[in-house]
Amino acid sequence: MCREVNGPDTDLRLPETIVRSRRLLKRGDLLYRIGEPKRAIYAIRSGSVKSYVMTDDGRMQITGFHISGEVLGLDAIASSHSASEARVLETTMVCEVPIDVLEMYCDDTPYVRQQIIRIMSNEILDNQELMLLLGKKNADERLATFLFGFSRRFQKRNYSPSKFNLSMSRSDIGNYLGMAEETVCRVFTRFQDDGLLTTERRQVQIHDLARLKAIAHG
Repeated sequence: MCREVNGPDTDLRLPETIVRSRRLLKRGDLLYRIGEPKRAIYAIRSGSVKSYVMTDDGRMQITGFHISGEVLGLDAIASSHSASEARVLETTMVCEVPIDVLEMYCDDTPYVRQQIIRIMSNEILDNQELMLLLGKKNADERLATFLFGFSRRFQKRNYSPSKFNLSMSRSDIGNYLGMAEETVCRVFTRFQDDGLLTTERRQVQIHDLARLKAIAHG
């Protein structure tokens, strides 16, 4: 079995029979690029990836960060060409599942089809949360929501909810949250001064999850 997809809350695993290849990528590698044919989805076995689109004037807009146990590229089911790109943030192993093989497997196994629907539904909820994040929340609430969201995602995958690595840069976090990099650094510093968390390079240690959640909820 390839590692479980989307965490233990969905309990979906990819059998060896539908995984056509495994790819080991290093930091900075492209998993797929805008405009290329999309024939597969990808389950992250280890590591992390960022996905993004390009604006008409050539700027990048990050649309998501994906960690071990999660799936990306599901838009390939609806579109023959990619409208986004995915770039590796650290050494990462992915399992590649061709769309035609996945579709046949879903036809034969209704349970897997239901899990794919659940994963896609979660993506819709994540997009709704991002729109709320960018439209209604201040800088402290945005970063707290971001950190608390990662805490929950790591916890679902049986990792520590209070101590984890953020493989993306402060600039990438700012891009995703609609904030300047300087503002992201300033809020991190304020959270540290308040005793809410400590950081060491890319590692974050959250000392008060309840207070972080309260800030996230405004």
